[in-house]
Amino acid sequence: MFDLFSGLDLWVGLSLVLALAFVLAFEFINGFHDTANAVATVIYTKAMPPHLAVILSGIFNFLGVLLGGVGVAYAIVHLLPVEMLINVDTGRGLAMVFAMLAAAIAWNLGTWYFGIPASSSHTLIGAILGVGLANAAMSDLPMGDGVNWGKAIDIGMSLLVSPVAGFLVAAGVLLLLKRFFPLSKMHKTPEERRALDAKKHPPFWNRLVLVLSAMGVSFVHGSNDGQKGIGLIMLVLIGIVPAKFVLDVNATPYQIDRTRDAASHLSAFYERNADSLGDYLALSRNGTREDLPASFRCDPELTLPTIDALRAELAGVHHYKDLSPTERISVRRFLLCLDDTAKRVQAHPGLDVRERTDLQRLRSDLTATTEYAPLWVIVAVALALGIGTMVGWRRVVLTVGEKIGKQGMTYAQGMSAQLTAMGAIGMANVFSLPVSTTHVLSSGVAGTMVANRVGLHGSTVRNILLAWIFTLPTSMMLAAGLYWLGVTLTGA
Repeated sequence: MFDLFSGLDLWVGLSLVLALAFVLAFEFINGFHDTANAVATVIYTKAMPPHLAVILSGIFNFLGVLLGGVGVAYAIVHLLPVEMLINVDTGRGLAMVFAMLAAAIAWNLGTWYFGIPASSSHTLIGAILGVGLANAAMSDLPMGDGVNWGKAIDIGMSLLVSPVAGFLVAAGVLLLLKRFFPLSKMHKTPEERRALDAKKHPPFWNRLVLVLSAMGVSFVHGSNDGQKGIGLIMLVLIGIVPAKFVLDVNATPYQIDRTRDAASHLSAFYERNADSLGDYLALSRNGTREDLPASFRCDPELTLPTIDALRAELAGVHHYKDLSPTERISVRRFLLCLDDTAKRVQAHPGLDVRERTDLQRLRSDLTATTEYAPLWVIVAVALALGIGTMVGWRRVVLTVGEKIGKQGMTYAQGMSAQLTAMGAIGMANVFSLPVSTTHVLSSGVAGTMVANRVGLHGSTVRNILLAWIFTLPTSMMLAAGLYWLGVTLTGA
């Protein structure tokens, strides 16, 4: 880990330390901001003592980050267009990182202070979009090129659909529980349970489901939100010390061989589909590496020269450490551009399903040594998120338990909301899509209140909806303004 500081100027090293501290601070805040939602129902229903609940939740968040992979992490990274990821210099890299993190932390702290279950996911994504658009404006690029809009639309749909699904599914689960177990004690609130049964805790089976589902929500939250922190750290490392992190320098010879073979197979794939892809990729042109522009930009018509250039760079290479820093950056540029073009080709109407599947496998091999995270990055994020979980949970627990509906939450409502959140976030992890634990769980609770024919507190619901509506544009404007300020002051 510490060798990443070797050879760095003092100010760059200090900037790197500060940037990493900002990311870990964001994850720490995310822990007590978002994870309060994961334990809100289990604490409110007295299924677990608060301190035991947050400690176990912190542990399961830690495990979720460790075991979650990096699919969501790079979904976040690739919100920025490929050209920005491959051409950013150290000055703009610093401005980009600090603008995103300062905007995200400021909004998260503000909403937490007022006890509003706002979404860290929306905040971070808005900050990334703001930086991308500001960079396009300052670089005289079309605004449409400032963000990877295809990925942004996928993530936007995930963030939009998941709370609606949470509302409907949680309501449906509660209605099923009321239909098949109409007289069960699970339909009592903690206050009713104490007054009528003189019992402090839920019935055994309800308590077990509440505890297990709360830990499940914590695990999938760690897997989903923890990966966002991993993606942020990789943006920091690639932006500030690219030579050390543009490629996985610990990749094995086998992994490098797979990457090299994927390039060869990709060339054969395009030639095999020349009838449908020939014009788009200019396959009839006899391009060479010299045709690649000096200021590197991805161009589908330069795909074959890019493949040839990549194969030339990797010829005889068994370890990325054998490449010079400049050569590593070039290899990453080639790999990202080839993957970007292949992703567009996948949507081409002329390809059948089998060919699309083959292309997806080739893309996985191409990016195996660029979409990675060192173990120390994963452990650092896991610790920050896990420790943050154990702090500051009271404000949001009260909001979720008592202030969404006009009466307290029943045990059945808690189970319905938590099982729904666990399933929804788990499915998002499978498809490498970021979602908001806050919005899924809060909307699930609201759905159970409606299904239970309990009115909603208008003021709380209004605050949550306003936070939902304003989080994205506010974080975009904050990040864009801070990025402009940073670039202007540093002359980057």
